Amino acid sequence: QVQVAESGGDLVQPGGSLRLSCAASGFAFRVNAMSWYHQAPGTEREWIASTSNYYTGGTTNYADSVRGRFTISRDNNKSTVTLQMNSLKPEDTAVYYCSTYLQNTRYWGQGTHVTVSA
Repeated sequence: QVQVAESGGDLVQPGGSLRLSCAASGFAFRVNAMSWYHQAPGTEREWIASTSNYYTGGTTNYADSVRGRFTISRDNNKSTVTLQMNSLKPEDTAVYYCSTYLQNTRYWGQGTHVTVSA
């Protein structure tokens, strides 16, 4: 079955960096777009970054709130997608989710917690 699993969340100081990873299985990874979302306490889950599939060149897109600070990348050989987060701010504190969409269903991982605090 389709599975995505995030890892790498941690407590980090403002201005610091963190790298999140997502391992995917159960589907043809290279033909699927992959995305990262986050959900801060008391808010709705929101999209922050995505990378298109192998055949469209892995084009990346970012929400305004993270553009220039976060970088999404994918390894089609390992079926993984990463989110490199730099210049972290307290408002980046959230649960981060990896996600893919296929056959009219959006799949989510269990999430990984990122806390940005001094």
